[in-house]
Amino acid sequence: MSEIMLIDLQLHSTYSDGYLTPSEAAKFVAGQGVKVAALTDHNTISGIDEFRNACYKYKIKPVTGLELYVKLHNWRFNLLWYNFDETDPDLHNMLRNSQVRRRRMVRLALKRLVSKGFKIDFDKILDKYNHYVPINRVVDDFLRVSYNAKRARRELDLKRPAEGDIIREYFYSKEIGILHNSFIDMDRIVELKKKIGGRLVLCHPAKSSCLARDFLLIVKKLGVTGLEKLSPHHSYNSTMFLQRLAREYGLIETGGSDFHCFEGGQAPLQYSWQYYKVDSKLLRGVKKIIG
Repeated sequence: MSEIMLIDLQLHSTYSDGYLTPSEAAKFVAGQGVKVAALTDHNTISGIDEFRNACYKYKIKPVTGLELYVKLHNWRFNLLWYNFDETDPDLHNMLRNSQVRRRRMVRLALKRLVSKGFKIDFDKILDKYNHYVPINRVVDDFLRVSYNAKRARRELDLKRPAEGDIIREYFYSKEIGILHNSFIDMDRIVELKKKIGGRLVLCHPAKSSCLARDFLLIVKKLGVTGLEKLSPHHSYNSTMFLQRLAREYGLIETGGSDFHCFEGGQAPLQYSWQYYKVDSKLLRGVKKIIG
């Protein structure tokens, strides 16, 4: 693979916490010169068919993908899953159960904010999201109410609170309550993988602090065969360290933009592809995933 081939194996759409539809996401990466792409929405595969059809339209090779929130003992981390049988009913049941738990957790978080005097129609908000309930877009809904926006600006003492400011203050606060992700047991994923196949890859492991060798040994024995080396969440040093670990443990290397949205406003950088590209020739063994 000496010739440059741009790929993107981590994209998100409106089916989870992205802001583009699967078709719009495919059109966007096609404009960046991407030739192979995967939609990896959180705990849902509902956008895959639309994404696949759009990829064919834009002459992109689609890879079946998914991002999961996973728990194993005391570890909490994200996994990317590629090339599995997306039609399997046990997979759909597992994902639907996680989505129901997520919805219940978000409802409780919104109720806590209502008890603090914020104005929130949580049924109206939750009815907008039929799959994974994305906290970033829930924050958007929260801030559309002028009372909430004014109060948040006053309490945070910020003219324009960022999404992260709102999440930390009102959703990940010990005083108000912490919104937890809907994690899936690693053992359940391992069992399901025996049935539906595919490749499990550690998702932005440096961001999740999943760089310990004992952790890598354990998840490799459980069937994880790759790690995401190229990610906008990684520093140069962590990328180099991940490269070393991948070779040390015989793991496939992948990469993705983790694209969710355009920044908007007057920001000179609007999306990661303006400064960051994923070249397949830099990724050890990635052909086992992209073909």
